[in-house]
Amino acid sequence: MALGVAFLLLTNAAEKAIPWLLALALDALRDADVDATRDYALVVLGLAAVMWGVRTLSRVWLFNVGRDVEFDVRNDLLRRLHVLGPSFFRRMPTGEIMSRSTNDVAQIRVLVGFAGLNVVNSIIAFVSAIALMLALSPTLTFWALLPFPLLVLVTRAFSRAMYVRSRDSQEALAKLADRATENVAGVRLVRAMALEAREYARFEEANEGAVRTTMSLVTLRGLMWPVLMGVGSIGTLLVVWIGGRMVLEGTLSAGEFAAFHAYLALLIWPTLALGYILAVVQRGRAAFERVAEILDAEPDVREALAPRAPDGPGALEVDGLSFAHGDTRVLDGVSLRVPAGGSLAVLGPTGSGKSTLAALLPRLSPTPPGAVRLDGVDVTELDLRGLRAAVGYAQQEPFLFSTTIERNLKLALDDPSAPDADARVRHAASEACVLAEIEAMTAGMATVVGERGVQLSGGQKQRLALARALLRRPKVLVLDDPLSAVDAATEAEILAALDRAKTDRTFVLITNRVAAAARADRVVVLDRGAIVEEGTHEELLREGGLYARIAERQQLERELATL
Repeated sequence: MALGVAFLLLTNAAEKAIPWLLALALDALRDADVDATRDYALVVLGLAAVMWGVRTLSRVWLFNVGRDVEFDVRNDLLRRLHVLGPSFFRRMPTGEIMSRSTNDVAQIRVLVGFAGLNVVNSIIAFVSAIALMLALSPTLTFWALLPFPLLVLVTRAFSRAMYVRSRDSQEALAKLADRATENVAGVRLVRAMALEAREYARFEEANEGAVRTTMSLVTLRGLMWPVLMGVGSIGTLLVVWIGGRMVLEGTLSAGEFAAFHAYLALLIWPTLALGYILAVVQRGRAAFERVAEILDAEPDVREALAPRAPDGPGALEVDGLSFAHGDTRVLDGVSLRVPAGGSLAVLGPTGSGKSTLAALLPRLSPTPPGAVRLDGVDVTELDLRGLRAAVGYAQQEPFLFSTTIERNLKLALDDPSAPDADARVRHAASEACVLAEIEAMTAGMATVVGERGVQLSGGQKQRLALARALLRRPKVLVLDDPLSAVDAATEAEILAALDRAKTDRTFVLITNRVAAAARADRVVVLDRGAIVEEGTHEELLREGGLYARIAERQQLERELATL
């Protein structure tokens, strides 16, 4: 930026020297000194060439600053989005985030690059031109600048209105982007429920709002240009009237009057551009505030001040864990132990807090200090990346990127291009009982799954997520209901795979299926956020409590399904 400003100074120096040379040339021409006039003309040509070169360089350097800022802000946004928690994404929808990450960041680039260049250039142009005008004629300078206080007041009024309308326009565009994102992501549901007309109406409403607010901004901008031009032209009229009289009276030479008028003309573009620059600055200011709302958002989970790396076989302890979403208590004093290499099943009705418990173990939600320990160390004191590498978590609703099956699975590998990577991927897919289905597809592992895995069934997505979790080889493997979207035959295969997955690692299974829970060393039963039963599968059946009732109901459902 400093280099760009230096080139701007050189540009303005060459630009402001030309009218001065013009004055000398005109006065020499008046005195019939043709040789001097020719020499001045040659110098003007040389200065024009220099000005062309340094002007280009100034724009290259200053515009590049805007590109660099855009690059860095986008990276900062993604880094911030990676650490923000559920509370942020509940209050800001995906379309809004996308609008701020694209449209608003582009406006910041224009603010820093284009507007930054023109603001600096305008300051230099005004200061240098006014100084030279004063040197030529203080009286004429006074009359030329007389309308400028009015220009400042008008500009300030437009500035306030421009900021408000720019912010409203960008918010309307963000709402429109959110509507579009929802319809693309939920296109199957829209078609299945015949909601096309309703969704079209909602989109049209958002579209009309975007057009209305944008046209309001365009109207204001269109009005601003002629108003500023009209106010700025008052000074030019005064200079022609009063300056012409001074030339006739002999108090100002024709060359000096021509130079003065040239300097005033050099102020016309910065003055007229003031309105456009103002619009860009206000739009960029509104965009920056919207982007800053993401960059300044506080993450739910913070890195420890002096984080420690996980070191141990993977023993897991939960002691008095309580957790709430707002005013709703989800977990209430949960305590459990899983020795290194042991297995635990957590079973309970829907809404009992099972998934919340699973997310708190690797600190995907803000785990209370002292409530969860890994190998005797509070997880809030562990390095987040190391903790999540040690505690592998496969969520109930698996997410797949819009790429191939192979790339989705290789995300779990530290080195996707390692010589044994393909073999490991195939082995994990086989363990998760999905390899045969992958090979039956036309493109096999190269099959593109579509956005969020839309081309696959729920069971296939769930098993791919299981395979991806197995590829990570974590010390502790937490699976959140990996059987919720599979049929009975696939369930039996996955249960066998889970038996193999338990080997040499600590295993926590969140499930609604008694058949799956029975394979764990111990079972805890959650109900309304609290542990109501704990023991082995056989012990809980003998107690005849909630676990036994769930087992009896599921046994009856299986028998009915075979009829």
